[in-house]
Amino acid sequence: MGDIHRLIVFDLDGTLIDSRQDLADAANALIVERGGRPLPSDAVGRMVGEGAAMLVRRALDAAGLPLDAASVPRFLELYDERLLRTTYVYPGLLSVVEELAQRSALAIVTNKPLAPTSTLVEALGLQPFFRTVIGGDGPFPRKPDPSSLRHLMEKYGTTARQTVLVGDSTIDFETARAAGTPICLVRFGFGYETFPAAQLRGDEGLADDPGQLPAIIEQLLNSH
Repeated sequence: MGDIHRLIVFDLDGTLIDSRQDLADAANALIVERGGRPLPSDAVGRMVGEGAAMLVRRALDAAGLPLDAASVPRFLELYDERLLRTTYVYPGLLSVVEELAQRSALAIVTNKPLAPTSTLVEALGLQPFFRTVIGGDGPFPRKPDPSSLRHLMEKYGTTARQTVLVGDSTIDFETARAAGTPICLVRFGFGYETFPAAQLRGDEGLADDPGQLPAIIEQLLNSH
């Protein structure tokens, strides 16, 4: 399954799956438990991307509540209860990753902890297509540190030019730049809403629909 000389690495939240509502509901459940008022779901969505601890810090700060040692563990408990209530794979992406997996090694690198990531990847039918899944609480620093991406390139024997990172946020953009790989940004993902367009250099792939990904990735691999 896949050509080991081509590696495509996907972000999870906002790239493969729309998890915004479940993340927002978990964050708001924590806020309400602490006596605060819930935040708009879109506002919470803009806080996603740098791991659970940063999401909790941002959400509590926006609600005017203090962060303590129990905040992140409690959020993870609340999120685990809501993990699959509304989260779904973006329409069309399952067939896209199935197609890509026929000629490339596929992996996921996310700042989400590995336990909920693994549950989501399996439950949503993504697991058969991804050879490696790396969470934000593993042995590598979280993105935008490029260590996890470099590890995958070494593992699958690809160069930076034979690797594409697909993501939706500034974090993914900075990760690809640090690793020297092409980047494809999915503008349908909720993380792209806050992406500073001035950072674009013109050599990025930009996908407005999952169906565009195979052609864009092919172009990125052939132009670097």
